[in-house]
Amino acid sequence: MPARAFILDRPAECTSSVVFASPHSGNDYPEWFLKRTILPGLAIRSSEDAFVDRLFDHAPEVGAPFLRAAAPRAFIDYNRSAEELDPALIAGVRKLGNNPRVASGLGVIPRVVANGQPIYRGKLRLEEAEERLNGYWRPYHLALQGLLDDARAQFGQAILIDCHSMPREALDASGGSKARRPQIVLGDRFGASADPRVINGVEAAFVNAGFVVSRNAPFAGAYVTQNYGRPSRNQHAIQVEIDRSLYMDETRITPNANFEAFRQSLRSAIADIVTLGRPLQKLAAE
Repeated sequence: MPARAFILDRPAECTSSVVFASPHSGNDYPEWFLKRTILPGLAIRSSEDAFVDRLFDHAPEVGAPFLRAAAPRAFIDYNRSAEELDPALIAGVRKLGNNPRVASGLGVIPRVVANGQPIYRGKLRLEEAEERLNGYWRPYHLALQGLLDDARAQFGQAILIDCHSMPREALDASGGSKARRPQIVLGDRFGASADPRVINGVEAAFVNAGFVVSRNAPFAGAYVTQNYGRPSRNQHAIQVEIDRSLYMDETRITPNANFEAFRQSLRSAIADIVTLGRPLQKLAAE
């Protein structure tokens, strides 16, 4: 098994109700897992949000905690419900209704990576699936909810920024003008997971940093935003998707020549987002 489920970077002093999380950037691939998969090294990493943990590592420096996955997405997907078990992969699991994510092989324990490439030959035991949920999925979500509870206790609200990356081909397939194709896609489940003031402030932070931003297309948010976005309880959740081609070579999974410049531009947006969760900002908005 991977050595740990997550890594939590805390600020020296927490000054904001904003919590950053990266559930898909984990890259702790144990040797036994790499030997077990039928995929070569780069293919098994194709669904990973590579380098997102480095892109958002400025958050603790400006007063916000940053929770990031250690276990890779191909091993366990923290942006899925624990109930989203795939009967085509896990022996003894019954099909429960029509779930497009599970049907496509992208359940909580994925059967495939990008482009539908299978990870395993044969099925996994149900006991192994439960071990992954108990050892990785549940600790990650316990930590995440704990951070949000702490933020609400200290500041009266919590704002979760769930950090992801998207392949360029997803944007190409979505159509629209190439000149204004989004670099950042914000997902608030069409208004269900965050108050308008919060999503407007997050969008303004990215726009002010020079990014082209859109909302909810082609990604509106998955399990994390759906489960943790509770505006009526002053708990907001926004998914952030970043075009990978802006900072990495998607084929080789390496940072490109623009990585550091992009990272610096993102830092100003992160700092502005953190101010949304500071008490003076909250009082001024009320």
